[in-house]
Amino acid sequence: MQYVWLTVLWVGWCVLHSLLASLRVKAFVREHFPAMFPYYRIAYNLFAVLALLPVLAYSFTVQGPVFMQWEGPWVAVRIVMILAGLALFIAPLKRYDMSRFLGWRQITEGEQPASLAADAGLDTGGVLAYVRHPWYSGAMLIIWARDLDMATLIVNVIITAYLFIGARLEERKLVEELGDEYRRYQRTVGMFFPRISRQSAGE
Repeated sequence: MQYVWLTVLWVGWCVLHSLLASLRVKAFVREHFPAMFPYYRIAYNLFAVLALLPVLAYSFTVQGPVFMQWEGPWVAVRIVMILAGLALFIAPLKRYDMSRFLGWRQITEGEQPASLAADAGLDTGGVLAYVRHPWYSGAMLIIWARDLDMATLIVNVIITAYLFIGARLEERKLVEELGDEYRRYQRTVGMFFPRISRQSAGE
């Protein structure tokens, strides 16, 4: 039963997180609560973190026998995965506008663009010339670098599925906002991992 509750909690958080990020919900808030709309992003981030805390707390109580461990020479693979994941988190920081990501810039400027680039346009420099969603890639590398028991496997599968679905939903918003420019970017740059044969995103 504990695995059922674990699944319900994680799926529930993922669904709620995606729902609150949807254009429909944002449009509803913009239309009915215009004075509050500039605060939507920062409120969304705070709620996401606070709602995640009890889910994480419960997850740590669910433990079972470990059936996959990184041992022997595989430890080196695990370290590479973790370091690569951290690098994929750090590398985009100079490309993204973190004040926009956190929601502070929306309060000062009153806009809610889908892009996190400093000019709210499409940035294809740095690591973004190789992967479209480096934070998601990094998250997947890190979570799958853990030893696996049944609880960890369930959580990893849910998070991975959520990252794929979330990326698709995010890209719908980016296509709506940036149009053909983003479609060309999709054709030339991989979503999570570099493509073997990749043309420059700017071509």
